[in-house]
Amino acid sequence: MIMRIGFGYDVHTFAPDRELWIGGVHIDHPLGLLGHSDADVLIHAICDALLGAAGLRDIGYHFPDTAGEYAGIDSKILLSRTMRLLRDAGYELGNIDATVVAEQPKLNPHIPDMQRTMADVMGVPTADISIKATTSERMGFVGRREGIAAYAVALIVPR
Repeated sequence: MIMRIGFGYDVHTFAPDRELWIGGVHIDHPLGLLGHSDADVLIHAICDALLGAAGLRDIGYHFPDTAGEYAGIDSKILLSRTMRLLRDAGYELGNIDATVVAEQPKLNPHIPDMQRTMADVMGVPTADISIKATTSERMGFVGRREGIAAYAVALIVPR
């Protein structure tokens, strides 16, 4: 069996008058993330990892921020479409390992909901999605609470 691995990274800045969505879960916070879609930094990193593993380019290629149809779109829709692209290319998810870097809000209490939500969208067991949260120890743009970053690695296998 040939396994393939992909890496994804995304970052968004905080903005007022936006809802905060991470891992497909709404999180109560005074600021949301700025982006063309709902700016779900975790889902975007995961989509890039999945697409990269399959050699299908990146999220911006498939869902460009210049296309009006993606303005304000729920990133769970992008994740679902990414899984369809992955499966159409003959692959299935092995597992995902992701890390969200944020000083605020605290994300650990939300991780089980994120895992369940994304597993449902992707049609995979919750155990196949590992999510971790950390801070940047007050260094850099994340440490200054200007935004959130996410990293993801995805292993895919032939169907």
